[in-house]
Formats: sequence, C-alpha cells, structure tokens
Amino acid sequence: MPNDINIGPITIHMYGIMIAIGFCAAVLVSARRAKKQNLEEDMIYNMLWMCLIGGFIGSRVLYYFTVIPDIIQSPSILWNFANGYVVYGGLIGGFLANFLYFKVKKIEFLPYFDLVIPQVVLGQAFGRIGCFFAGCCYGKETHLPIGFTYHTSDLAPTNVSLIPTQLISSGLDFILFFLLLLYARRKEAKGTVGALYLLLYSAGRFFIEFLRGDVERGNVGILSTSQFVSIILFIIGLILYAVFSKWHRSNEGEMGKEDEKV
Repeated sequence: MPNDINIGPITIHMYGIMIAIGFCAAVLVSARRAKKQNLEEDMIYNMLWMCLIGGFIGSRVLYYFTVIPDIIQSPSILWNFANGYVVYGGLIGGFLANFLYFKVKKIEFLPYFDLVIPQVVLGQAFGRIGCFFAGCCYGKETHLPIGFTYHTSDLAPTNVSLIPTQLISSGLDFILFFLLLLYARRKEAKGTVGALYLLLYSAGRFFIEFLRGDVERGNVGILSTSQFVSIILFIIGLILYAVFSKWHRSNEGEMGKEDEKV
C-alpha cells in the first residue's frame, strides 16, 4: 500500500492527507452543530486548535514513556517526528489543553465538550485510514480472507498477510461517531456524551489491542500500554457518566421544588 504519491518533485503522504481530511470534517460538522445549539463558532475553532496542539504534545509524551529504553540507547528518537505518536496521549493532551483553555476564558466547558467529542471520533476514523496507508498500527499475521499484505512498507512487515486492524478501528470509529450523534439528540445531562465516548471507545480499543501486531509499544504487566490506559479511561467514563447524570437529576429536583413554591 503506497503511502507516498510522487507528482514530479512533490511527494504527497497519504497519512497526512487523511489527517487533514479528518480535521476539516471535524471542523465543518462542529461548526454546523454549534449553530444549531446556539454555541459560539469561534470557541469551536479554538477548541480544535487546542486539540491539535495538546494532542501533538500528549501523543509524543506518551510515546516517549513507551520507548524509554530505546531513547536511552538512541536519544535521537526524541527529535524524530516522522513517526511515534500514541492516540491515547493525543486524546488526553487535547482534553487537558481545552479544559485549561476554558478555565482561563471562564466559559462552561461541558456543553462544548459534548458538542465536539463526536467530531473527535470522526477525525480518528479518517486518521486510522491514514495509518492503513502508512503501515503503522498493523495487525497480527492471519490466514483469513480479510488479511492484507504490504509489499513495500517502512513500518509494517512485508509479504505477510496481516489483520487490517487500522480499517477495523476506523469502521468502529465511524459507527461510534453516528451513535454519539444519535445519543446527543436525546441526552439531557451535560457531560454524558463525553463520558459515553470514554466508555465505548476504551472498550473497543481494549479488544482491538488483542489483534495488533506492533507489540513494541510497551507493556504494563500482561497488558499493552493502551489496554492499561483503556481500563483507566473506562472507569473514569463510568464514574463521570454516573456523576453527570446524578447532577442532572438533582438540578431537575431542585427546579421542581422551586416550581412548586411558585
């Protein structure tokens, strides 16, 4: 699967193209949904820029943690930005950057968080297609008909049929995107869209890890680093969903009492 397309002296990287498509799609859908919900479009654009900045930093930092022994042997890894990005680190970094940004601006974070989260998944879906082109995040060897063979790749094993975990992940992300949109139409408690994302994405990622073949990404005991993070995020999502739902019921109860007094 060619990742690089050469047009004369210009080289186009399919991974970068898919990332760009995902980002543009996230921006357009977010802006459209913001109008419908009477939220500020400018804040949406700012959030997405915070996601890019915080996501880049977070994905690199978590990657460094997974390859500490390699960095000790070859410090040049620290400034090799051609590859070495961990999705979970990007998600955590993007969330923290936006949370701090909204704190500084003194604007309520949860309504915007709920709005943007489905589009984050949409961006991830296109990003995973980029991974397929690049050959990273590849699956284990398989003899099933779904297997895909790379004949030339700098990252994936060549001439071996592999589980296309990138496309499986992408498909699940697209499904999750539409599920979150459907849930967002009926949800009432602020923050529950984001909490539901943590629950469903981390659960899916945990099981996808069993199919991954790039095992050099670090381990925590018998679990991969991503599986360990998935468990933590699943628990956080469960707690947040319960807390946000409880807050909503409490606020409704208080409003009901006020109405009775009137």
